[in-house]
Amino acid sequence: MRVRSFLSSGLLFLISLVLIIGCTNPAVYIKTTNEADTTAAVEGAVKIGFSAWPGWFPWQVAKEQGIFDQNNVAVDLKWFDGYLESISTLTAGQIDGNSQTLGDTVSSVSGGAEQVVVLVNDNSTGNDKVIVAEGITSVADLKGKKVAAEEGTVDHFLLLLGLEKAGISKQDIQFVPLETGKASAAFVAGQVDAVAVFAPFTTQALKRPGSKELFSSKDFPGAISDHLVFTRKFIDENPDKVQGVVDSWFATLNYMQTNLEQAYEVMAKRAGVSIEEYKAYADGTKIFTVEENIKAFQPANNMSSLLFAAEEMGQFLIDAELSVQKPDTSQMFDDRFVKAYAAKAGKS
Repeated sequence: MRVRSFLSSGLLFLISLVLIIGCTNPAVYIKTTNEADTTAAVEGAVKIGFSAWPGWFPWQVAKEQGIFDQNNVAVDLKWFDGYLESISTLTAGQIDGNSQTLGDTVSSVSGGAEQVVVLVNDNSTGNDKVIVAEGITSVADLKGKKVAAEEGTVDHFLLLLGLEKAGISKQDIQFVPLETGKASAAFVAGQVDAVAVFAPFTTQALKRPGSKELFSSKDFPGAISDHLVFTRKFIDENPDKVQGVVDSWFATLNYMQTNLEQAYEVMAKRAGVSIEEYKAYADGTKIFTVEENIKAFQPANNMSSLLFAAEEMGQFLIDAELSVQKPDTSQMFDDRFVKAYAAKAGKS
């Protein structure tokens, strides 16, 4: 299961997700049991990591439908039970690319890693939420209240965005730093007044009687985005392979447009939930088209621009005392592969 976290200056927080004991409803969590992949890795194949998040499950569709082969690129798709493990594996150079958040990429770059975003998979459009207890009806009502979140995570970032928008200082709340699963459990137990969490812990938090969503990632477009990231070394040495992977992603999205039910079967199986449960869970994720990709790579003065969002997240790392200096994100994006696909598809 993905821990949607920032990593402080190259230091990996080794976090174990805590699922609520006794919870057996498959809609409440994504199963991440690592199934053995008996497919022999092809020599020279591109090694790409991914983990449990709706915006990344299409990679499984690409694999099972032979879409990588159709685009003349051999891919060794690596499933990770733990999202943080996928990042550490990329940092160690044991895989070539990974599916990860923009925030984690900024943090990795801050720690000295040379990682480059080549593709936007998705934006969270509601799967990250700030959930509050009965009686809290506005952000202003959070003043003086105990608010839990995993410190340094994208949901902590979302909480601070909501406070800033309402003109409230982070000092105005009683911030309670807890790992995401524990934060959700503390909220359900009535130990805190509000919590910032991502799905599926949102489902668990909303089990508290009278609780409700105060705001979510839907209210801050672009604030929480997910990407395909390669090491700079791999891009420099294998641009054709990177292009093949990017082309395969968009070919997969095209396949899903006309074979959505079949794609749901594949993705729900990988997630370990029923098809209907997967459909409901996936509603809070916006998969980006090639046109939306091109726009995201362009400069702008809002979070819809990756360049702007990366700067904001770099400042967040400093404000949250997760980095001593603002990272240089100027070389962190490479849109040539998306543009090349768009040109071939007549969508540039």
